[in-house]
Amino acid sequence: MIEPVRIAMWSGPRNISTAMMRAFENRADTAVVDEPFYAAFLALTGRDHPMREAVLAAQSTNPAQVAKALLGPVPRGRAVFYQKHMTHHMLPGMDRSWMDGCDHAFLIRAPERVLASYVAKRTEVSLDEIGFVQQADLFERVADRLGRAPPVLDAQDVRVDPKRALTALCSALGIAFDDAMLSWPPGPRASDGVWAPAWYDSVERSSGFEPGFAEPVQLSPALQTIADAAGPHYERLKAFAL
Repeated sequence: MIEPVRIAMWSGPRNISTAMMRAFENRADTAVVDEPFYAAFLALTGRDHPMREAVLAAQSTNPAQVAKALLGPVPRGRAVFYQKHMTHHMLPGMDRSWMDGCDHAFLIRAPERVLASYVAKRTEVSLDEIGFVQQADLFERVADRLGRAPPVLDAQDVRVDPKRALTALCSALGIAFDDAMLSWPPGPRASDGVWAPAWYDSVERSSGFEPGFAEPVQLSPALQTIADAAGPHYERLKAFAL
């Protein structure tokens, strides 16, 4: 029996993480899971997020149970299991040994653009909530275990040339690129998290990756302070971008 490829893709919020999940789900050989640690994160932190009660009811709040499922049978017996993870959901104290059973990749985006998108959905934001510090920590953990940098993909590179970026990512993960990853039918998916109505309006209208932005982002002084704190973590990973 051939062992499935388990891809843990680590991103912060308001990146192109859901569009990336769409791209992988459009492959015939791939099953996906959407932010499996979200309910556990909410239960352990008590955070008041949109649709909190629905999320808690929809997923296991036990991190050990979530991890066991991620290493268990792949839905529909698919050869590739794509796991969309938010870096800030992996809280300190959570057992991370399950990570050794997965291949990891890191999806990054300039903090200014993350923040501009985030505050369009939520009025309050902190450095902790956008996940840059946590992403750098997870990156270092994986790199230390591998003895090399795991794959890093910058969202802007994907938007400028999706085929080139995704071909490079697939090669780094040891799977074949599939042209089906470049476009998908618009609309919701059964695999989307229950929180989709609060966050996924844009991706539900999409049928592929949107072009990259060229114009600079203007932030308030408070948001720029957060962006400046996140910047070194973003630049650290960007140095390894495919």
